[in-house]
Amino acid sequence: MNEFGDAHIRYGTLLWMALLAADAQDQRSWLGERELETEPVVEEVELLCRMSEGFAERGVLEPGQLRDLQAVGRRLGEIDAGHRVGLWADALASDSAWDDIRLLARQFLISTLGDWRQPLPGRSAGPHKGDH
Repeated sequence: MNEFGDAHIRYGTLLWMALLAADAQDQRSWLGERELETEPVVEEVELLCRMSEGFAERGVLEPGQLRDLQAVGRRLGEIDAGHRVGLWADALASDSAWDDIRLLARQFLISTLGDWRQPLPGRSAGPHKGDH
């Protein structure tokens, strides 16, 4: 992949990790009126985590960052099918796996950026109620 593509993927990975690392209250606030389903969230982040080895091979990630991102992917992979159904806001409130994922995402951001506290993606991201 070219530098632009790697930079874009790295940026997207950092946005997802910032969202996963945020305090639960901040996650719920960010979600607001969004009707974001759990399954696509899990699938998107799992895909980034699976691709992380290639990122490391190209120098986009350092070995410690790779381990941290793969840990997030492993924990996401442990979420059973029943907990992947429904709105992500509901899953955040009812499934303790998201607490584990939050801590793992924070570790990734600390090793990557030096601090887990990062701005959340802009308000225009994600589907809202009434969007078709």
